Amino acid sequence: MTRHVSNLAMLVPRLAAAQLRSDWILTLCLVIALAAVIAPLLVLMGLKQGTIETLRERLVEDPVFREIRPAQTREYAPEWFDALARRPGVEFLTPTILPLSSVLQVLPDAGKKAVVHDLVPTGPGDPLLLENGGRIPGDGEVVLSSDAARQLNVTQGQALSVRVTRARGGVSEVVEEELEVVSVLGARAGQLARLYAPLDYVLDVEAYKEGFAAPERGWPGSTPEPHLSYDGALLFLERSLSPVERTGLVINTGIVHLTDASATRVEAMIGRALPAELTAYRLSTPGATLRPSQLRALDQKLRGRQRVLLPFVSELALKGADGQPLTLLGRSLSEKEADFLGLEPVPWGAATGEAPTGERLRAFLAPASATPPGDLEVTLEGAVPLVLVLEPAGKATGELPVVSLELLAALRTGMERPLTLSADGQALEMARGGYRGFRLYADSIDSVPDLVQALEAQGIEVIAEAEAILRIQVLDAGLERLFRLIALLGISGGTAVLIASLYAAVERLRRDLGVLRLLGLARRHVFFFPVVQGVLIASMGLGASLAAYLGLATAINRSFADALLPGERFCTLSAPQVLLAVAATLLLAGMASLIAAWRATSIDPAEAIRDH
Repeated sequence: MTRHVSNLAMLVPRLAAAQLRSDWILTLCLVIALAAVIAPLLVLMGLKQGTIETLRERLVEDPVFREIRPAQTREYAPEWFDALARRPGVEFLTPTILPLSSVLQVLPDAGKKAVVHDLVPTGPGDPLLLENGGRIPGDGEVVLSSDAARQLNVTQGQALSVRVTRARGGVSEVVEEELEVVSVLGARAGQLARLYAPLDYVLDVEAYKEGFAAPERGWPGSTPEPHLSYDGALLFLERSLSPVERTGLVINTGIVHLTDASATRVEAMIGRALPAELTAYRLSTPGATLRPSQLRALDQKLRGRQRVLLPFVSELALKGADGQPLTLLGRSLSEKEADFLGLEPVPWGAATGEAPTGERLRAFLAPASATPPGDLEVTLEGAVPLVLVLEPAGKATGELPVVSLELLAALRTGMERPLTLSADGQALEMARGGYRGFRLYADSIDSVPDLVQALEAQGIEVIAEAEAILRIQVLDAGLERLFRLIALLGISGGTAVLIASLYAAVERLRRDLGVLRLLGLARRHVFFFPVVQGVLIASMGLGASLAAYLGLATAINRSFADALLPGERFCTLSAPQVLLAVAATLLLAGMASLIAAWRATSIDPAEAIRDH
């Protein structure tokens, strides 16, 4: 019995196929109708895939479209680079230097004039080099852009003489070095004449131009001293100023405000009440610090007057040895100036306008209540932490420690620029600060807009090809919607044709199906008769559609061959897309045949006897 049922089940597909062969004209019409729907959809999907992917691949393969660089020069801390490098979507990130410091003179040949080229830092994983025929240079090596190689008439493996220049103390200084050209980039990497070198070398070039030494390269130099920064100044006069005199004092000095200083502020700044016979004014520039040169310009305008110009520092983050906030008074006065203000003289004397050294760096006057006075540990919480241990040089009349004004002014600079102690501990030195720019490459063009938004959220204006990438994404989304609408329309029409055809076929074969029921076929066997026919018709339609698609795609690709690069296709489908189209078509064909299958199962075998 089981074998009989199995034979009947196998009979249904053969009968369905035989019926299609018997009625081959109608079958051919259905196949052509399906092919007329499926083939255009395949071509449309191939065009979308080919055009968008060609554009995307050209953008993805060209690192220039994945590059993000700052539009303005500002300082970036090393911690900022560490945080950004960990962000998803970042493939490569390296600091850059100031544009003026990145200029390097190259000596093409003996006797020829030096050529100025831009020096760009690089490092491991730089896609601009690796994806344009270059390699990452090591110490003493350099990579040239195609335009630089053409101008210098050099090729890979040749030596290149470079010159770094600077002016220090009115004297021009030069160092020269030989670099090996390890590779020349393709034209796609950019049309500017550039030299790509390791970051360490580029930083040494910048440091040398700023006056620093590079001992490992034998480049001489010094460690610059910190400049002095003041948050304002107090001007003490025996006679008050008229409005005209006030205006004249600040002109051409860079000082914005000259206002009356309150008695409370004066007492907080100098540690005692203002003498009754004196008038005090406060000088400041909102949003900026004052420099010694500005104060000297102001002092020149006050020649002939009895005055004391006392700068002050208020924006400092200092802590003592106990970790508690610490306030210091800054005072550098000559004996005459101290007597003018009614203050005790200080052992380090009048202000010098130079970075503190020796006693001005290490000495302080202990509070009057300190018994006995001991060393004072001061921690600056600035750009980088700095710890100083001050030695007592006497006692102050008040309860606040007094230090040299130069020390406070240097520490004020340390709030924004890193400071370190010299090796002998007798001077402050400017340490290298943050970097002045960056080169960033995203791992794909899709990551560029998100990275641009993240940087702009930090207030960093950047230059990127975000608009071009966005246009591609918008075009891709638009074509996707258009394809879906057309596909929905075509599939709906094809499905309707298949449903109507299969249903009509069942109606035509109603008597034959009734006879099959009388011969022993169950309802479930008859159910699969239109389903098998639908799948067979869809399979033949798919075959015809794929053949038509291949022919049209070949013709289209040949027509646009001149505009395509090797390996590119204007109309193409991937294997997964073809398999998806086949599966979707067969599934829709099976679903479209369900109505006809239901009609087939509802046929009464008695109808076959009556009709007969």
